[in-house]
This record gives sequence, structure tokens and C-alpha cells, in this order.
Amino acid sequence: MIYPLNSLQKLGFEDVKNAIRNFCISEMGRGMVDKIQFMSNYDQINKFLRQTSEFKNILENDQPIPIQSFFDIKKIAEKAKIEGTFLSEDEAFQVYSSLQTVFAVIRYFEERTGLYPNLEALFEHLPIEKNILKHIEAVIDVRGKIKPNASRLLAEITTAIAKAEQEARKKIDQIYKNAQANNWAADGSLTVRDGRICIPILAENKRKVKGFVHDESSSGQTVFIEPEEVFSLNNKIRDLEFDKRREIIRILTELTNQLRPYVPILLSYHGFLTKLDFVRAKALFAIKIEANMPVLLKDAKLKLINAKHPLLLLSHRESGKPVVPLNMHLDDQVRILLVSGPNAGGKSVAMKTVGLLQIMVQAGLLIPAAAESEVGIFKQLFADIGDDQSIESDLSTYSAHLSKMKYFTEHASGKTLILIDEFGTGTDPLFGGPIAEAVLEQINQKKSFGMITTHYSNLKLFANSAAGLENASMVFDNVNLKPMYMLEMGKPGSSYAFEIAQKIGLSPHLIALAKSKISVQQRKVDTLLVDLERDKKEVFDSKIELDKQQRKYKSLLAENETLKNYYEENKRNLIREAKLEAQQIIKNANKLVENTISEIKEVKADKVKTQALRAQLHEALKVNEIKPVQKPKTEISQDEIVAGDWIKMLDSDNLAQVLEVAKDNLIVAFGELRSVVKKKRVEKVANKQVPKEVKRFGTSSYTDSAASFSPEIDLRGKRGEDAVAELERYFDRAVMFGFSSFKVIHGKGDGILRKLIRNYLKKYPQVSKMEDEHADRGGDGITYVYLK
Repeated sequence: MIYPLNSLQKLGFEDVKNAIRNFCISEMGRGMVDKIQFMSNYDQINKFLRQTSEFKNILENDQPIPIQSFFDIKKIAEKAKIEGTFLSEDEAFQVYSSLQTVFAVIRYFEERTGLYPNLEALFEHLPIEKNILKHIEAVIDVRGKIKPNASRLLAEITTAIAKAEQEARKKIDQIYKNAQANNWAADGSLTVRDGRICIPILAENKRKVKGFVHDESSSGQTVFIEPEEVFSLNNKIRDLEFDKRREIIRILTELTNQLRPYVPILLSYHGFLTKLDFVRAKALFAIKIEANMPVLLKDAKLKLINAKHPLLLLSHRESGKPVVPLNMHLDDQVRILLVSGPNAGGKSVAMKTVGLLQIMVQAGLLIPAAAESEVGIFKQLFADIGDDQSIESDLSTYSAHLSKMKYFTEHASGKTLILIDEFGTGTDPLFGGPIAEAVLEQINQKKSFGMITTHYSNLKLFANSAAGLENASMVFDNVNLKPMYMLEMGKPGSSYAFEIAQKIGLSPHLIALAKSKISVQQRKVDTLLVDLERDKKEVFDSKIELDKQQRKYKSLLAENETLKNYYEENKRNLIREAKLEAQQIIKNANKLVENTISEIKEVKADKVKTQALRAQLHEALKVNEIKPVQKPKTEISQDEIVAGDWIKMLDSDNLAQVLEVAKDNLIVAFGELRSVVKKKRVEKVANKQVPKEVKRFGTSSYTDSAASFSPEIDLRGKRGEDAVAELERYFDRAVMFGFSSFKVIHGKGDGILRKLIRNYLKKYPQVSKMEDEHADRGGDGITYVYLK
């Protein structure tokens, strides 16, 4: 229930309906938009929301639904239901086109069975009667006209007409040529008068051509004569035309009789098309305002995250202005939110956003807010917005407000959402404030929910001490004296009356005089609020800067850790290669010694030959001796290395690419890792000496990688060890790029891959928690990973 009824207009709901109406492609759909209303049945609201959400998903992610034609076949079916009537060619063709759309749409969803269950429910138990199409196809062609062979008699009549027209044309052409040869004919050509082919004859020669005069020109110099010779032929054609019309009526009457038993099914098809157009229009509007389906609750609660006023969003999009998102909540602890702050600071817009989005959800519409938003169901929505003074009822503005307050206090309940703009205004603040406080106390005692805007200090103090109420304010930049349009819960806001007056340029003398006239207590309260606002803004700015520094620190820490791992891996590879080389040298030396001993034995230890063999062994061992490599020291000038060159580290032989030259330092890239090294520790390497694999890995830009990094990874269908390996690489990049969370898609199945992935991620200290995706978006087939 909405009270008063004009609240829908004041909150902008009628404008929302008009916007949706523009997306409909049929009058039936527009008629359904007119019937959109505030509902309180959970199952009905949930069904409408899910239907719209599914259609939105189709429009954004699936093949388009084959919607070809929408006609109001309800009127046609109602006409066909009456005995003795017949449908026209156009009406029969409209039924045919509409049914083609119905069957194509049903086939579309049958190919996607189970993907869109709420849309499938639109045609659940709807029979597929292809016989209707067959009956129509038998007599109507693809252009919507009666087929010439719809019956044997119609085919004979059509043939006879064609033959008679041909004979008459041939005869009249002969007469016309003769008249032209005798100079009886006027300028022009054969023409039609009263459905008869006539010859234009000069008026002075009309007696020379026997026939019937059908018309004459405006000047009277030309008469149009139907020759006597073709008169009977034209009469025959006219009679055949009448016969053809009678046969067509008979055929259409027979067709209508065949369709009459299907009238109930046609009405069902009409309902399906109407609902389809209606849901489609709601989905298109949802896409336009960037809407989502919130979490729908049965209880009376409300939690909006990054919510925006849909009409303001559309208006600002055209002008290029940003819309500041709204974050607020109403629950058992905070049932009524009392919003204060400066004029033109956004209080009313915030309140209207809450009211409009609540109405939209309970009307089955998606809202421009984060999908994590939670919206409960209220039985009643009361609103007091704007000036409702009435001359007829002899009510002033304040009297109209009091009339509404009377209704609110008498009919409010724990399932009521109350919206009041500028609570208590319209009369002397000395008396208006206490009355407003009493009304607020009464509403609070009834456990109602609400959002109220005010400037009254006594209401702010009452909200600060009463259970169930909480102060909120619109953030104001008191340095630049401009509103920020951000709602902040937990504290009241100042009206900034003196500050705004000062900015406008009001005389300092007047401002000082005004300050002297307010009470000391009120001045202290307002000053305290201003100071709190200033301190809050400083804390907020410091928090943002701290978060920024922490993210930078985490990114650098992850980068250093990765770089360390990279060096450790290279170190292990070098040691392994050195060991293999040493083993090979020892193996060759042992083989050489064994051969030498064998040769000494063969020469029976001859002294001279033995000395010669020992000398050879000594030389061979000297060749295979492992010596430390003395790398030449190269002096590199600052001009020798530029950005884009490849360099090699002198102490490790690792290759890297130069990103930037900074005096004696180089900023280099080891793949996706960045580091700073001294020029004297590197040497330049020719581009052709760098392996292709290193180039491909090393030239990737950190910025490009971070920009293209997706916050989700799909591991469905992969073997366990392959999935873990890919996840390990992905996790390193997520940490390095400073992401706070990412999503792992592993599917449901038997849960083996999910368990393996979660057990693997538990070993990382960077992981703060893991949880399932929302049931509507994948459930336990998707794991959300949150990083510290």
C-alpha cells in the first residue's frame, strides 16, 4: 500500500514506467507497463525480478531471442469466436506471424532448457498447435494475400478474369489505335474511370466512337469513352470480380471456422507474447540504468550498496556529470535514519533514491545498485514530500503535513517504510520542533522503518539518544564550501548556514549580527558539528592515503619476493649445471688415467715411454682443469645503454631489458619483475644474442599485464596438478598486482577439484578467507578468494 497515491509521482516512479513503456514494441506490452504496481507478496516479487534478470542476461550474454512480429491477436481471437464472422486476409496473416514468433521463442528456450527457468515458466504447459499455421498456410501466401489456388473455383475464376482482361485489352488497344489514326484521340493514353478502361477522345469527335461516356476533362475538351465493343467484356470482368470476392469470403469464413476451436489457445499465445514484450522492456531499461538484481529478503530490512537514482543517472549521463553512489542500511538496530546537513547537499535526493528503489524492487524491477544490496519487503510505504496545500480542503502547507503525520502515526506498523522530507517545517520552529519530535517518537514506538530529512537540532539530539534511530549527514567540504553528495551514517550534520552565507557574499556585519542572535548552546552545537565534519574529512583523507601506501607496499613486497624466487631458481640451475660439468670432467679424467695405466702396462713400464705417457696425462688434465672465469671489466659510458637495450648481469649472466636510464642506475625488467641496478654491474648485449623465449617473456609491460589481468580464473575440466600449477602462476600475479580478491571457477562435480584448490590456497598467508559464490551466480562451483 502506498500513501498518499501521488507519492509514486513525487518519487519519480511514473517517470520510470514511462521510460520502460518506450522499450515496448507492442500496445499489449505498454498496457502491462501501465499495470505495474507496488506488491508485497515475496514469491510474486521474486518471480518478476528473476524473469527480468534472466532476460537481461540473455540480452547481454546470449544469442538474441527471435522476436519477429507482435500483433494484438486477442482482438482477432475475440472476433473469430463469434459464429458467422470471418477474419480478413490481414488478420489471418497477423495471427500467422505472431504464432511463428511464439513457436520460434519456445524453440529458443527448449534449446537452452534449464538455463532460464523463470522465463521458461511463461510458456509452461502451453501447447504447440502447428495445425493453426497449416490451416492459414493453405490459403494465405507469404505476403499476407489469398493464394490464387486457395480453392479450385478461385483458381478458375482467377484464370477467367485474366483471360477476359487480356481479350478486353487487346480489343480496346485496336480501337484506340484506329482512333489515333483518324485523329479522334486526345493526347494521353488509355485510362481507368469507375474501374473501366476508357479511351481519351476529343469532345468534337465523341459521336464518332460508339460507347459509354464515363467522364470528361475539367476543360471539357476531352471525354473518356468505354467502347461499345468492350463494354460486355468489362461487364464480364466485373461479374467475375464479384464472384472472386464471394469465393474469397467463403474461403476466409471456412478458415475462421477452422480456427474457432483454437481461440482459447490463441488467447494463451497472446498472453505469452504480451508478457514477453513486457519482460523484455524491463530488461532493456535495466541495462540502460546499469541495474542488478539485489538479494531479496522476506523481512523488512534494507541495505543499499553503491545505489544510484535511476532518473538522475540518465539525466547526468546526457550532461556528462557523475552520480555519487549511496550507501545506507536499515535493520533492527537502525530502523529510522535522520538525515541532516546543508541545503542543496543531497538530503532529499538520497531519501527519494531509497524510496524509489524500494518501490521498484517491490514492483518487480531491477535497481541500479550493487548485486550485494539487500532489499526486504514492506507492507506499506508512507511518504510526505513537497508542498501539498489544498485550496479545496482549506489546508495550508503545515496543515497538510500534519494530516499526513496523523495518518502515519495511526496506521504505521513494523512493516511500514516512512519517508519524510524536511520534517517539522512550515510553522514556528519553536513549536514545530517539539511536534515533530513527538511524531518521531510515536513512529519509533511502532517499530516502523524510515528515512527522514530535517534541520531541527532537537530531532538530532533525540535521534542520538533514542534506540532504533540514528543520525546521518550529507558530507560537506567546509574548506571549499561545497557539498560532496555523500551520505554518512552515524553522526548529524550542520546546516552550514553561516558558511554558505559567507561564500555567497553576505555582508560580514550581517553574518556577525545573525550569530549574535542565536543562543550560545545552539552556536556550540553547530560549531561542534562543523569541527566534527572537518575532523572526519581529515581522517577520511588520511585513511585513503594510508590504504594507497599499504597497497604500494604490498605490491613492492610481492615483487621483491618474486624477484628473490627468480634469483634462487637461477642460482639452483647454475649450481646444477656446474655439478654436471664437474662430473663430466671427472669422468673424462678417470677415463684418461685408466687409459694411461693400461698403456703403461702394455709397454711393460718402459721408463722412457712411461715418462712420455705421464707428460701426455699431465697436459690432458691441465686442459680439463676448472678455473674461475675472469670476466673483463668494461667501462660503459652513460650513452652506450638506452631504454630498450638488452643487458647481462656481470655477476649472474642473467638477461634483462632496460626500461629507463637514471644517471648511474638502470631500471630493468626480468620478465614481469622490475629492479634497479648499477651500470657498472652490467654489460650491453646485442639484440640478436638474446633468445626469442627471453624476448617474448621479457618485453611484456607491467602496466599492460596489470590492466589485462582478469579477476577470475577458470579451471574447469583441468587435471588436479595442471589446475594447481596454473593457479600458482595466477596467484603470484594477483598478489604482485595488488588485487584484494579474485574468483576461481572450478565447477561443482564431485567437489574434488574445489577441495584441492582450497587446500592449496590455505597454505598462503596472503589469503584472508574463502567463500562460495552466491547461489544464483554459481554457488559452490565458484570460490571467492579474499587477500590481505
